[in-house]
Amino acid sequence: MTALILYIVWASLAFGWRTIEQRRRTGDSGLRLHAQPNTPQWWAKIGFGVAILVGFAAPIAAVAGLPNINALDTTWLHTAGIAVTLIGVLLTFAAQYSMGESWRIGVDPEERTELVTAGAFRLVRNPIFTAMLITATGLAMIIPNVISILGLVALFVALEVQVRLVEEPYLRTVQGAEYRAYAQSAGRFAPGIGRIR
Repeated sequence: MTALILYIVWASLAFGWRTIEQRRRTGDSGLRLHAQPNTPQWWAKIGFGVAILVGFAAPIAAVAGLPNINALDTTWLHTAGIAVTLIGVLLTFAAQYSMGESWRIGVDPEERTELVTAGAFRLVRNPIFTAMLITATGLAMIIPNVISILGLVALFVALEVQVRLVEEPYLRTVQGAEYRAYAQSAGRFAPGIGRIR
């Protein structure tokens, strides 16, 4: 039940609150969910959808009696998972706040926004996605069943597709040399790792 409550809090902050706040600040929700079928953005959107549904289904399945994976079913791992999840929730909130009015879900190739390199973005180019992975990892630690592990894998794959095949090409085109210089100093998901040479 703890995992379900934490998941609902995280999803409400990450998607609900942030969308409402973006509309309040700018008059625009920030949602860019349209994508042509069979494009990388479309596949990433499908992957995100699967990850979100599976993330919600995992704690429900646990409450319904789906057993945890034996090797991962330890009290210390569950307890650490609560701490990791809470850190992920806070980091998601902080990273989204750092984006200010440039916050978006999805990419509109015709849109031009300011390149955000301050706050959480100084060290990592995708801190929101990093925070999402931390949150999903924590949830999988709390309830390490097959569904939560599949949700974590689905999220990781969706993020890789979104970042490498959608957002990075878009930012290279739109921001040019400014993005290339930034990408040489900030890691993709972790400080110093995945810098573009």
